[in-house]
Amino acid sequence: MATAAKFEDQIRTIDPDEERAFMDAIDRWLEREVIPVIQHHDHGDIWPEKLVEQMAEMGLFGATIGQEYGGLGLPATTYAKIVMRISSYWMAITGIFNSHLIMAAAVERFGTLEQKAKWLPKFATGEIRGGLALTEPNAGTDLQAIRSVAVRDGDDYVINGTKTWISNALNGSCFAMLVKTDPKAEPRYKGMSLFIADKRDGLTTGKKFDKLGYKSIDSAELIMEDYRIPADQLIGGVEGQGFFQATGGLELGRINVAARGVGLAEGSLRLATEYAQQRETMGKPIAQHQAIQLKLGEMVTRARAARLLTLDAAQAYDRGERCDKEAGMAKYFASEAAVDNSQEAMRVYGGYSYSKEYDIERYYRDSMLMCIGEGTNEMQRIIIAKQHVKENQI
Repeated sequence: MATAAKFEDQIRTIDPDEERAFMDAIDRWLEREVIPVIQHHDHGDIWPEKLVEQMAEMGLFGATIGQEYGGLGLPATTYAKIVMRISSYWMAITGIFNSHLIMAAAVERFGTLEQKAKWLPKFATGEIRGGLALTEPNAGTDLQAIRSVAVRDGDDYVINGTKTWISNALNGSCFAMLVKTDPKAEPRYKGMSLFIADKRDGLTTGKKFDKLGYKSIDSAELIMEDYRIPADQLIGGVEGQGFFQATGGLELGRINVAARGVGLAEGSLRLATEYAQQRETMGKPIAQHQAIQLKLGEMVTRARAARLLTLDAAQAYDRGERCDKEAGMAKYFASEAAVDNSQEAMRVYGGYSYSKEYDIERYYRDSMLMCIGEGTNEMQRIIIAKQHVKENQI
């Protein structure tokens, strides 16, 4: 198999006018198509099929895939701004294309030339959509604890095991799946490999999880029972590289989660600001009460700081630099900002915040996931500290 050029060598930029035009198109789409149907889909936990088709037409499933493969080839900074804007109204739908793009990034960064040519054009159009299959019932943050195993059998691999909490499991058709090809390897990460796992005989979907928030996007189990796939779907064509391929893709994933956190923080701020100017007590809008002003002052500062940290991480990613620390800081701070701002907005709304007629309750339900997904915030702080100490050794 031919070796592909390094993805990191492809520094991406975008003309500011082009970026503004794209953001304007996103705004029009949100106003006309998304905002009117959010509550219907969220409250009913209904897959937004029409919106998914529209996202494919706009090219969002190929947002970060190179133009040579039919994608938009957007820099991570532009991609983060898109996610921020959409998430400021409805965070859940960004997960539909984010998980997909992490899968695509794994193929684009580490795949062979043949794998890129075969899969990326179909990923870019959304003809094939999917996500990342890492988590297992006994392996979340500790990826090396996965138990799913792939055994070479002639020109195929046969995989057995179970994945859980997989985004797009029901409505997706392909996944970047991390399994063990050498369960006895020491250290454990040397025995892990990443596969392009498309739905076929042997790969079935288990139960769909009924979640507190993050509605409309399906999260479910994937079950592999003598699931046979061609050996040429081993990403990169070499066993034992899967751990680094998977964790490398998490940089983009954490930037996305950070951007979602920014969107939730900014959306909560927008709603709280609007409500505080409409709601009156003691003869004046509550925005004129010092207690509410203190909350709004904290909220706007958190949202701004989260945005700047996220763009800083995205810029490092675009430069092709290692950015696990920057992505970790952005993900940690922005997700906590989302939780804090949604909680403060709930307090601004008072009793009305408990009514599903008001959107703010959705921001509150959705925000906590950001502290858990793509690596817990506790783990992010450990990563940040280790990198900081390494960079500042005495």
